[in-house]
Amino acid sequence: MKQSIRHNKIIELVNQLGYVSTEELVAQLNVSSQTIRRDLNELAENNLIRRHHGGAGVPSNSENSDYTERKYFFSEQKEYIGQRVARLIPNGSSLFIDIGTTPEAVAFALLSHKDLRIVTNNLNAAHILKEKEDFQITIAGGGLRPDGGIIGEATVNFINQFRLDYCILGISAIESDGSMMDYDYHEVQVKRALMRNARNVVLVTDHSKFTRNAIVRLGDVREVNYLFTDRPLPIELQNHLIHSDVTVHICNEK
Repeated sequence: MKQSIRHNKIIELVNQLGYVSTEELVAQLNVSSQTIRRDLNELAENNLIRRHHGGAGVPSNSENSDYTERKYFFSEQKEYIGQRVARLIPNGSSLFIDIGTTPEAVAFALLSHKDLRIVTNNLNAAHILKEKEDFQITIAGGGLRPDGGIIGEATVNFINQFRLDYCILGISAIESDGSMMDYDYHEVQVKRALMRNARNVVLVTDHSKFTRNAIVRLGDVREVNYLFTDRPLPIELQNHLIHSDVTVHICNEK
């Protein structure tokens, strides 16, 4: 296959899926991993894709993808995750819902529940949930981001007033040593408060987060109670969790 044809196909797949791994490109295009890596490096230099360790994603002007892009990354997989998490949450529960498109998928899946008490720093999640008259929804104060997230010292102080049953936690990256990573220092402070004030921490993330890099460490994945994702974990991460109490759910269907 000619290089120009490969490049066009790679761009097409990245735009369609939001993220595609090197292994998937090798299988799709029937070339060596070395060839794919050279292709990805060249496309990234021209800002036609964004290069990640282990694959490629849609280019963006910021380190974290724009919300409008992230909303459509792996939307079907996020729906599966949301449906599975909803089965864990009993009617009448209290829960935090974090910033992020995967926590928003969980919010949507919770619409069939009854009598939930929800505290959130995610305006998009609050908008999804507001149609349920039997839900009690409380929105945290703080600084409003363009993506509908609320963060800052005031947000942390507000969250510290609660003790809830569950925290639905999103994350930008999980490294092979189990480090949970994000891009924004202030957002990480809020996430720590959410984890600290929940009886059960439920981490929700699609598989692309296992090959991404971010700069601010939230903590170790062994600190959560449940991990919901759409594909089997990388082997290093599986080994890291062997002697932990984390319950892992692989969600590939509703």
